[in-house]
Amino acid sequence: MRLSEISSKEIVNLNDGARLGILADVDFFINEKSGQIISLLVPERKFQLKFFSERSEMEIPWNSIRKIGNDMIIIEMDL
Repeated sequence: MRLSEISSKEIVNLNDGARLGILADVDFFINEKSGQIISLLVPERKFQLKFFSERSEMEIPWNSIRKIGNDMIIIEMDL
C-alpha cells in the first residue's frame, strides 16, 4: 500500500469511537534501517484556541492499527 492511498483518511479509535484526526495531518516515525513505519504522530484536537501554547500530539503505534478502510483507519488504543 502506498502512502498516497491512505492519505485523507480519518483516524478513529475502536475503543471509544473518538475521531483522532486526518492522516494528512500526521507525521510518521520510520525505522531508518528497515523502512517500516513504527508509529504515527497525530496532533490532538482541542476545542480551545491556543495561540501561544505548545502543540499537543499523540503517538499511535503502528501495531495498534486494526483496519484501513476506504474512508477511515480504525485503531485500538486505550487513551
